[in-house]
Amino acid sequence: MSVPALAPASAPGSADDVVARLRQKVAALEGGPARLTVPTHASLGGLVQLRAGAVYGVDSARLALLLMAGASAAGEWTAVVGWPDLGVEAAVELGVEPSRTVLVPDPADLWLEATAALVDVVRLVVLRPRTRVDARAASVVEARLRKRSAVLVVWGDWPRCEARLEVEESRWSGLDHGDGRLRERQMRVAVRRGAAPPRHGELQLGRAG
Repeated sequence: MSVPALAPASAPGSADDVVARLRQKVAALEGGPARLTVPTHASLGGLVQLRAGAVYGVDSARLALLLMAGASAAGEWTAVVGWPDLGVEAAVELGVEPSRTVLVPDPADLWLEATAALVDVVRLVVLRPRTRVDARAASVVEARLRKRSAVLVVWGDWPRCEARLEVEESRWSGLDHGDGRLRERQMRVAVRRGAAPPRHGELQLGRAG
């Protein structure tokens, strides 16, 4: 019986790969989920990388759906809280899997409690806050995000965000002298992290975007 040979320790990149995997496992065991990555939609891949344990702010429905779609398309469970007019068809076209999506369209005054509970069971939660969130309440949710290695995407205000994504310009193409259908949307997006200069990117999206 032949025994397959082990890859030599000097193989290019092999040692680095092993060390990287071990560090990732240690981070998970030591409560460092903010260093673990969460799948990001391809259109945003060069602009922002989602990390577990963090909050990301957005200023538009499309950006919220894009951040949700990357994780969902990769097989993760997601949830949406406080968004009664969510465009389900648009979400599906972007890659959101409805069979792995929990919808809480109108949690009334319990929207923050619903968000905190969902963080325990899904990878990514999209929230539209009904009212302003104070720093103390935000800290409770953020602690749970870190513990559960989850991500919160807030369409609205939140005291502290890992990054905020904002649409600076949006253009549609497809119409010709008033005739035809809207086919493609081009968005100029800025990603802001604290006091650092913003990063900019151009997104090309189909009709759903």
